[in-house]
Amino acid sequence: MTATGLWPPTAQEVVLLLLGVVAAASALLVVTTRQIVHAALWLVVSFGALAGCYLVLTAEFVAWVQVLIYVGAVVVLLLFGIMLTRAPIGPSADLNSGNKVMAAIVALATAAVLVTTVVDGFRQAYAPLVPGRGAAKALGAGIFRNWVLPFEALSVLLLAALIGAIVISRTDIGGKD
Repeated sequence: MTATGLWPPTAQEVVLLLLGVVAAASALLVVTTRQIVHAALWLVVSFGALAGCYLVLTAEFVAWVQVLIYVGAVVVLLLFGIMLTRAPIGPSADLNSGNKVMAAIVALATAAVLVTTVVDGFRQAYAPLVPGRGAAKALGAGIFRNWVLPFEALSVLLLAALIGAIVISRTDIGGKD
């Protein structure tokens, strides 16, 4: 008798689940740690686990883009932003707010809206993945047809954030007192 359905899970499903747990746990540590440099390093772990998920799903191109763009560029951008704004490196008590319950409620509501939107938006989107060969052609066509404008908007947003960090950190700019 052969098993059908979801049980027993394949090795790929087990690895994908473990990488998903690592990604989710490190993402939780990103937002709960009190040291900002540690948050950036946990973000590297989270992005690395996501790249591993893409490898398991045979999307090698997306995995390398994840490593090069997010792990490489975005985290370096965050670390430069931390250095340029002279943010405190160690634990800081003044960063703690008394609104933890309200923040948790808003975070859960935002997560619910985002998950609902993504699930609804991608319900019909399907790119067939051929094991061992990836789906770079179908993925590239989808990215350059549907996602060029959001990608470019995000790059402009990141550039504006970097310029803003530089302007904020400069002490010779500003009004004369």
